[in-house]
Amino acid sequence: MTRVSAIAGTWRLGLIGGNILSSRSPVLHTVCALSVGGNASYDLIVPAERGMDFVQLLDHCAGAGFTGVNVTYPHKQDAAAHVPAGDPLVKAMGSANTIRFTPAGPVAYNTDSTGFHAAFRARFGAMAPGRVLVIGAGGVGRAVSFALASLGAGEILLHDSIRDRELALAGDLTAQFPDAAVRSAGPERLADLGGLDGVVNCTPLGMTGRPGSPLARGAAGAPAWAFDAVYTPDRTPFRAQTEALGAEFLPGSDLYFHQGVQAFEIFTGLRPDLDWVRRVLAYPGSGPAP
Repeated sequence: MTRVSAIAGTWRLGLIGGNILSSRSPVLHTVCALSVGGNASYDLIVPAERGMDFVQLLDHCAGAGFTGVNVTYPHKQDAAAHVPAGDPLVKAMGSANTIRFTPAGPVAYNTDSTGFHAAFRARFGAMAPGRVLVIGAGGVGRAVSFALASLGAGEILLHDSIRDRELALAGDLTAQFPDAAVRSAGPERLADLGGLDGVVNCTPLGMTGRPGSPLARGAAGAPAWAFDAVYTPDRTPFRAQTEALGAEFLPGSDLYFHQGVQAFEIFTGLRPDLDWVRRVLAYPGSGPAP
């Protein structure tokens, strides 16, 4: 199919995932389009509600004239497995969150990883991540872990409720970053944050419809910083716990912003006016744009 919509400056975009009705992505991409003088529609697409599996839904979107789609939980690893990668790192990390439809077929990218990298640098400057506990080894956990390795984390400790998933991520990280120190962390680490510089939640716990925190009640330690991939709501139990321990908090909304504008640029080939987008969305900004 041809990208007539892109030539006209009007783009049909969407988000594929579960539990996405509260997503802010439609507003972000609509405003990004306006910033470059175009228009975008943005559909929220839940496979279970369409009676299709992920691959069938991708075929449907391509045939319906979509320029591209974002992909979120629980389909990021499906996207990497079934769609050719536009970046070698996508294949290495086994997770994709952005798919652009081209005349030759769909192409997968990961702006979660580059978006986290940009958000971390914008919030913390040249600070090194240090010794970091990453909770959750699914799609976003993979992307964030790869970003942490690229940022020079001193040690990455991985914990996932599914042991095989945790071990698979550890192996993939080590293969891509042979000099990185990567270790598994047992469930006791969810209560003992001692000796950690950073702690990261890459599970869905805390998001709308999935209450709770991956950390144990009464978790102790003194991490310097923390990040929660959940951004709806902005104030999560994980955030409350880590801020109470004195951590400087990197909110999921920062990752949401950076990955979103990077995805829009992949979809359209146009760089949005980030300062204008921030003003329109009343987004506080956190330093230089990616």
